[in-house]
Amino acid sequence: MSSREIAELTGKRHPDVKRDIAAMLDALNGDVSSFARIYLDSQNREQTEYHLDREHTDCLLSGYSVPLRMKVIRRWHELEQGALAPVIPQSLPEALRLAADLAEQNNQLRLVVTEQAPKVEALARIAAARGSMCLTDAAKHLGVQRKVLIAWLRENRWVYRREGSTRLLAYQPREAAGLLEHKVTVIGLEDDGAQRLAGQVRVTPKGLAKLAQKMGAAQ
Repeated sequence: MSSREIAELTGKRHPDVKRDIAAMLDALNGDVSSFARIYLDSQNREQTEYHLDREHTDCLLSGYSVPLRMKVIRRWHELEQGALAPVIPQSLPEALRLAADLAEQNNQLRLVVTEQAPKVEALARIAAARGSMCLTDAAKHLGVQRKVLIAWLRENRWVYRREGSTRLLAYQPREAAGLLEHKVTVIGLEDDGAQRLAGQVRVTPKGLAKLAQKMGAAQ
């Protein structure tokens, strides 16, 4: 709000309002010149006014009487409500300017959509694929080291290790969501001829797509 508008609302002389603002900013160790603006008076002469934000306006009003404070507060409410209301052009130049601004915004959105489309399509293809992959291959697809992927999975409660074991296990909710799965493979035979089995945590296509989103946002 400008010092001229404050003067008009409160009935104070503009020079007095400017003096009050300068005194306030001096007490706050503020730079009065950063609030200064030049305007032309009725005789086309350059004059100085101050433009205050809501915080400094409230501070200035603390030294004014209740009726004067109320007038300015009501005006602030009007300004804030106006900022939320849609802008309706009042002239042809304003309408053209609004149309140009909207066209620029639409163009920027279109560029963003165009740029993101391949990434979205790639994630959709990954999520719809079949099969699963080991953590080493998943890390390669994500462009990170295997140890980085495992650290992220453990920190975010996708996998864990039982005490005293080095084998990774998937948390049940991640399996139920189709993000991870366990694959059991035969790695040999025991002395008694029984098969020796080993379980391995594997990442599903759906899990890989989710990891690409989550880990990409975290980087």
